[in-house]
Amino acid sequence: MLLLCNRIPVKRRCLAEERYTSRLCGWRECPAESRDPPARGEATICKRKQTMSEKNHRHISRRTFFFMSGAAALAGCATTAKKPSIRISANERLNIAGVGCGGQAFGDLNDIIRNQENCVALCDPDWEQGKNGFQKWSGAAKYRDYREMLDKEHNNIDAVVVACPDHMHAPAALAAMELGKHVYVEKPLTRTIYEADVLLKAARRYKVATQMGNQGHSGDGVRRMCEAVWAGLAGDITEVHIWTDRPIWPQGIPEPLPEQPVPDTMAWDVWIGVAPMRPYNKGYAPFNWRGWWDFGCGALGDMACHIMDPAYWALDLSTPTSVECLKQENANKQTGPTKALVKYEFPQRVNQYASKYLGKDITMPPVVVYWYEGGWQPERPAGVPADEKLGDGDNGSLFVGTKGLLTTGCYGDDTRLVPASVMESNKEAFQKLEKIIPRVETPGGHRRDWVRACKEGTPSASNFEYAVPLTKTVLLGNLAMQTGQKVYWDAANDRVTNNVPGVEALIKPDYRAPYKLG
Repeated sequence: MLLLCNRIPVKRRCLAEERYTSRLCGWRECPAESRDPPARGEATICKRKQTMSEKNHRHISRRTFFFMSGAAALAGCATTAKKPSIRISANERLNIAGVGCGGQAFGDLNDIIRNQENCVALCDPDWEQGKNGFQKWSGAAKYRDYREMLDKEHNNIDAVVVACPDHMHAPAALAAMELGKHVYVEKPLTRTIYEADVLLKAARRYKVATQMGNQGHSGDGVRRMCEAVWAGLAGDITEVHIWTDRPIWPQGIPEPLPEQPVPDTMAWDVWIGVAPMRPYNKGYAPFNWRGWWDFGCGALGDMACHIMDPAYWALDLSTPTSVECLKQENANKQTGPTKALVKYEFPQRVNQYASKYLGKDITMPPVVVYWYEGGWQPERPAGVPADEKLGDGDNGSLFVGTKGLLTTGCYGDDTRLVPASVMESNKEAFQKLEKIIPRVETPGGHRRDWVRACKEGTPSASNFEYAVPLTKTVLLGNLAMQTGQKVYWDAANDRVTNNVPGVEALIKPDYRAPYKLG
């Protein structure tokens, strides 16, 4: 059945272009010098004419079936098979592959590998951006396209680190999971709500170890913050203010940038991936893509998975009923605004996280959450001195409760009551807080705890069961910014309930052909 299902797509436009078909179908016979894709996004053409025997077809069909059925599936052949996840002993080394190997990706890989695991394959469409990774792990196979890497190397790979631009998180992670590979995916987990749902379903189906790169979630600080809230030190929380100084990259740009020559080190077609094609400009890559809606999620998407995480966990903010952008500056269809204020409303709810650790149903009152970006911050509460820092200063949260005010830093660190005089009188209560949430004891913290999960089979802290609902809550704020309208959300049925023109295309946008997701 696999052969029959896969024969048609293999003979047609299997991957990015028709000429790429020969590469998939005859990879093993390609000369070694043709394996590295050339510059400027051109797919490699095998240097001698390829023919596919029935023996080779059978070889390709099985290994390509899972690979093609997800983000890179091009012919609509649905996968019904389920590849089990890989488990190895705690003393064995994981064979790690990286989708992205420069910038943040380099840091992730360096922390994960630590000379304790093997780096076997790396891909990055921008070989200038990825050069540090390619140089540090010079023995790893080198690629421009994650699809080629997975197709060629999947038998050598146990787990994949996805740290590329946001728009490629979901396709790369899904393709890896469909091969039974564990995945670590940078925040935000996905660019769209639909993609987040797809990844959660895949994680459950393929039973792989997962982790989103919001490293603060594995820290002690956010746990102490949750425990302080659940202990009622500020009373019932009815209002939260969360802020960031981001964006620190250009936003508020209303038109696409002018075309520039593509560097020889850049495979532009591969970098664009699922997004609509546009001419290259250095203002998109390697860093400033975050501000462009086609590629990134702006300041909210970049930072809220960190800064909103403490409030999300402590208050169970998984069921917003509405989201509204109260004001924004320089909003447009191309990029995020330079400044914004977003309002989330949440109903009364049984807090699933507090209930789990306290051993009884914990009901919390309705709460309103405000998100500020671009340097905007909430008004200073009465009684808090002007020189008293809230949060970390440029980033942080302020919880308004029926008994007082609680503030915390970006990762839930330095949680304290304000003003300082109130904290001083409650110091003993903080010291006596019971540690009811298990601590992450893995040496190396968040990233290495994912490695532990890969080997042991027990979940890491920000696995997709947690990361997906958090990501969706974050991304609803972007819907409000992009549409300029109040969005009413039915969390139980995962849908917008009011008439907001264009919102469905933002939740589930079309991929550039021939890419598909699920």
